[in-house]
Amino acid sequence: MPDSALVIEDLTCPVLTATQREILEHTESLAVDLTPEVLIGRAIEYTGLDDFGAADFRPRLDAYARAADADSGNTNLNRLILQNRIVRLLSQRLLLTDLLRRYPEIHDIEIERPIIVVGLPRSGTTHLVNLIASDARRRALPYWESQEPFPLRGEGADVNGVDPRFTRSVAEHQSAMMMTPLVQAMHDRFPQAIEEEVELLDLDFASYVLEWHGRVPQWRDFYLGLNQDEHYGYLRTILKALTFLRGPRQWVLKSPQHCEQLGPLIRTFPDATVAFTHRDPVAVIQSAVTMLAYGDRIRRTEIDPYGLVDYWVDRIERLLQACVRDRELVAAERSLDISFHQLNGNELSILERLYAANGTEFSAEAQTAFRAYLDDNPRGKHGRLQYELKGHFGRSPDEIRSRFGFYFDRFDIREEA
Repeated sequence: MPDSALVIEDLTCPVLTATQREILEHTESLAVDLTPEVLIGRAIEYTGLDDFGAADFRPRLDAYARAADADSGNTNLNRLILQNRIVRLLSQRLLLTDLLRRYPEIHDIEIERPIIVVGLPRSGTTHLVNLIASDARRRALPYWESQEPFPLRGEGADVNGVDPRFTRSVAEHQSAMMMTPLVQAMHDRFPQAIEEEVELLDLDFASYVLEWHGRVPQWRDFYLGLNQDEHYGYLRTILKALTFLRGPRQWVLKSPQHCEQLGPLIRTFPDATVAFTHRDPVAVIQSAVTMLAYGDRIRRTEIDPYGLVDYWVDRIERLLQACVRDRELVAAERSLDISFHQLNGNELSILERLYAANGTEFSAEAQTAFRAYLDDNPRGKHGRLQYELKGHFGRSPDEIRSRFGFYFDRFDIREEA
């Protein structure tokens, strides 16, 4: 085992630190109200605005809040986090509507030839999108901006030229690292890191992201029944508004959700170039459930490792079944399939092919930026975890892998775990 390997001995029976206990105890007595009307009122009070745009979001908001409220396994801290999340989403929706009203020319902006990375969580999508985003010609979505895409009216940079939204994100990140420090080794979501636009889709209460914050199968079923063409259209409007505030126009995007929404994705962005990443689902699942179980020490009243792995084996299977079914909706000349084992050391040749498909010059300046990013961000930069799929979750790699023969048959994937 390499010296940098991290082992979480107490993953399923956590031994909380003094800081974790103090935070959980402090928040236990706080009143948390997930009633939609209350959440709407708080967003209106925070922004000073009251126009949310099209009223069709209300049934989705109701379902979203109802699913969060029905999750009886949440700690009060996680209920508070979810309450604040919904208020933030509503506030951002108000700010977007106001921005569009004041600057209707936003609607005329085109989102031209984006590169969109599509793949499972933990399959190299984060590495690839951050790498592409190092090209200064590309517009990407840093984490701090994904949380507050639109500034409050009248709120600008401080005396040092720092956006207060970034300052708030730094404080949030520091707090998260204090509560769950090992997350950095699993998914380093620091403020400047490139984030998924699924966070933007959530402004329309139409994404799968709530599933990562709690046990909400009723939300999963509701989300899967939505007409996503409408909501991906809303995403396009958000991207136009962000382009208006801070260009350039050529975006690089990524989200695992796109695996099961390839039809809406390519109808919304018909000139996109799509980079599909593929990895052994066992490696993906053991990484994802370990990360979730570790975070559950502050999110949930007890850890449920078997329920957790059952849910995400099923969820990943659904994502991949849809991806295999709809892969041909994206034209071969506008797409690239990238196996996880190809990423380590072959990035520049992969990007050269991707840029050719996108019709973008593979410039010397971009190549220099790519090399600098790769040099500064080696795999395992923050340490690597040792996973215990059988020991922690009671499932063997072969047992899980047997569910995914259809995926191995379709793409070039190597067994890892």
